[in-house]
Amino acid sequence: MTHFTKVVLFTDTDGKARFKEETLPMEEGNPQSQLTDIFSAEGYQLRYSPVGFRSQFHVTGKPQWVFILSGQMEIGLQDGTSRIFSAGDHFYSADTLPEGATFDPAVHGHWSRQVGDEPLRTLFLKD
Repeated sequence: MTHFTKVVLFTDTDGKARFKEETLPMEEGNPQSQLTDIFSAEGYQLRYSPVGFRSQFHVTGKPQWVFILSGQMEIGLQDGTSRIFSAGDHFYSADTLPEGATFDPAVHGHWSRQVGDEPLRTLFLKD
């Protein structure tokens, strides 16, 4: 059976952002066009980030898919690790503030930045 790898940016039990991968089965459709289940979505938003864009540490307000349409996006975590996503890549951003917590930029969240000489264009699909 074919599967889809879902890259997830999430808030771990210690309140810090981490990456993990999950497998979504593709059991619908037929051998020539295998599909996952249908998932609901609230809406979408497009973003343009010019060369040189970099955010401060922040959390995701509400879980959402992020699809890189063009350019490259780097996501950095509190532990100093980062991951670069290029056009055609995706991740599921569920790095939300733990319930009852007050945002602390030294503990919570991630930063993002545009990488390279091409502006970054992304699609946010709200869950």
